[in-house]
Amino acid sequence: MGNDILFEFIGTAILILFGGGVCANVSLKNTKGNSAGWVLISFGWGLGVFVAAFIAAPFSGAHLNPAVTVGLALAGKFQGSIIGYCIAQLLGAMLGAALVYIMYLPHFNAEKNPNAKLGVFCTGPALKSLFPNFMSEVIGTFVLIFGILFAAGSEIAGPLPVGLLIVAIGMSLGGTTGYAINPARDLGPRIAHFLLPIKDKRDSDWGYSWIPVVAPIVGSILAALSYVAIV
Repeated sequence: MGNDILFEFIGTAILILFGGGVCANVSLKNTKGNSAGWVLISFGWGLGVFVAAFIAAPFSGAHLNPAVTVGLALAGKFQGSIIGYCIAQLLGAMLGAALVYIMYLPHFNAEKNPNAKLGVFCTGPALKSLFPNFMSEVIGTFVLIFGILFAAGSEIAGPLPVGLLIVAIGMSLGGTTGYAINPARDLGPRIAHFLLPIKDKRDSDWGYSWIPVVAPIVGSILAALSYVAIV
């Protein structure tokens, strides 16, 4: 395993530690950040991307997301192992979610709402309607990949603009499904939720789980093809 694969694993674990951590801080009982709201969640995820990206970027390019890996590959900007990156991202996301569980264990035990516990790990729609939910993830991921592809060739390239892009997506487009926009970000922690001994947990909502995996890949492909056609 090369440093690039290793740092995709490390970077994605750090991303989920921050992102899942802010969800736990807002959602779980008796935390200092309980009920702080969507703005804190949006900034927590955006800054989590920023921190994870500046750690991983020198070694792996800091994809931290299978949709990014696929999009960059289709746009001719990545020649590494797509499968290796995606596996590292998924495993890193599982580790990050497990660390969130350990960090907030007393609050998981105190929380009575099983939906709040699940929401720390993975996304779910505010209003369940499969086609609109699917399109929300497609559009959100399209914006993410399209923005990353253009940022890579600009004077503002680097972790900060991508982190700010995540904040913008969360605030403007994230209220419908919780904006997974990253198959590993959703599937890895969902698997962790299934495996971990969480007190009084519910099922892991596998019926919905395909949307935050498939839709981001579709959005990524559309963004990459659009970028290639324009540029």
